[in-house]
Amino acid sequence: MTIIDAISNLIENPIYKLKDTYINERNRANSAGDALEEYVKDLFAGTVTELDESERKKRYSEVFSYLGNNSNPPDIILKNSDAIEVKKIESSQGTIQLNSSYPKNKLLNSNSSISKACRECEVDVDTGENWNEKDVIYAIGTIDSNSRNLVNLIFIYGDEYAADIEIYENIKQKIKDGIAKIEGIEFSPTKELGKVKKVDPLGITDLRMRPMWSIANPLKAFKEIFIINKEKSFNFTAIINKRKWNSFGNKEKLLKLIKTHDNVSLTEAKIQDSNNPAKLKEIIVITINADIGENE
Repeated sequence: MTIIDAISNLIENPIYKLKDTYINERNRANSAGDALEEYVKDLFAGTVTELDESERKKRYSEVFSYLGNNSNPPDIILKNSDAIEVKKIESSQGTIQLNSSYPKNKLLNSNSSISKACRECEVDVDTGENWNEKDVIYAIGTIDSNSRNLVNLIFIYGDEYAADIEIYENIKQKIKDGIAKIEGIEFSPTKELGKVKKVDPLGITDLRMRPMWSIANPLKAFKEIFIINKEKSFNFTAIINKRKWNSFGNKEKLLKLIKTHDNVSLTEAKIQDSNNPAKLKEIIVITINADIGENE
């Protein structure tokens, strides 16, 4: 399964009332954020309409190689395919909070923040080694704080959204180096930023430093690409780079759906390269505009 299947499932089986569907009716989530993640899983697994819990879990095991936790990225890994990070916001202009993890253009097996289970979730049949690198899809949903309806959903690849990992790692290292040079402190490196020990005369107080990363909402970062139909209560946009789009062999169904649904469109555009803004990258933009309750 790929992002192509998820978009097709969204067109065929739209569900925008996440609170009603996932928190009340199916009792699979405790919060709007959990409901969004469950919905994204169902979009990719093709289980949006599946009410049998055992069948849904069986399908999950066929489609996903890893389902994460709140402490370690990513949230989801598609078997032999992409990793998915699900982010909930309550305003279409809200900043995306990434907490201790910087934005990723790729998910690397060597990343220190991922769990052992994630690192070992797939093994290459030819080499017998664990997976090495995954493309990352950011699934960003805007949920109305009152109705808990899903009013905006964005799928965007990390390649278009984030810079190379070295950019963020270099910043982290410079901060660590700078702190270590402060006279009169005992600096201890950690997986986060570090810890300053014995900051008081008695030597009993430590200062723990951890990063809190955030990134601009794609609606702001790519405002020339995102066209929100304010007359509709739900808007979806997917940004897929041309290289990735051309690699998919299952586009036929999606292209037919786009032709037969007036509220769905596909266009081509260009955006600035996330590592070198002087260069432009070709992308495919897929949009869906609908009213909540339409086709439900």
